[in-house]
Amino acid sequence: MASRVHDSVLQTLALIQRRATEPQQVIQLARAQERELRAVLFDGQAPGSLGGDGMTLAAGVRLIQQEVEAQHRIAVEAVTVGDCELDDDLTALLAAAREATVNAAKWSGAEIVSLFAEVEPGAVSLFVRDRGRGFDPAAVPGDRRGLTESVHARMARRGGSAKVRSIQGEGTEVSLTMPRAAGKRQPSRA
Repeated sequence: MASRVHDSVLQTLALIQRRATEPQQVIQLARAQERELRAVLFDGQAPGSLGGDGMTLAAGVRLIQQEVEAQHRIAVEAVTVGDCELDDDLTALLAAAREATVNAAKWSGAEIVSLFAEVEPGAVSLFVRDRGRGFDPAAVPGDRRGLTESVHARMARRGGSAKVRSIQGEGTEVSLTMPRAAGKRQPSRA
């Protein structure tokens, strides 16, 4: 639940603070967050959430692309090679990718964030890249839990891995890998 609150409510509150001089945008963000919170509390899942019935990995990547572009006014380029149905592990992978994409949109200073996902029989890999300002992952203050909880811990709880490579002045790449049971590979729709 803490990861869900971080990924939605806290992110929206931060956006509202940044857009305090844009009352229409603030109202829109607050209403969308209220709808999402009600759906989570009363229906168990937010509208447009990852992992709905019949959702595929490629559809989840497109959803991240659309939401981050709309909420953060930044271009997100997405490429998906292969496709598969989502399970709980791949839903966690997409949630970690969403958090990494939001972080890049908010902090990198880049004009474009790239998502690249590849489905292979034994694993799904997803990369979030920006050519922004970069940062030192070891210097992130302890009270900033996004990378620690919403990316690394989320992946580890499901048997996946997350690696962050960042060079100041050159950008950041977050690579996420989730093992999967060999499944039928579907052609990409992204």
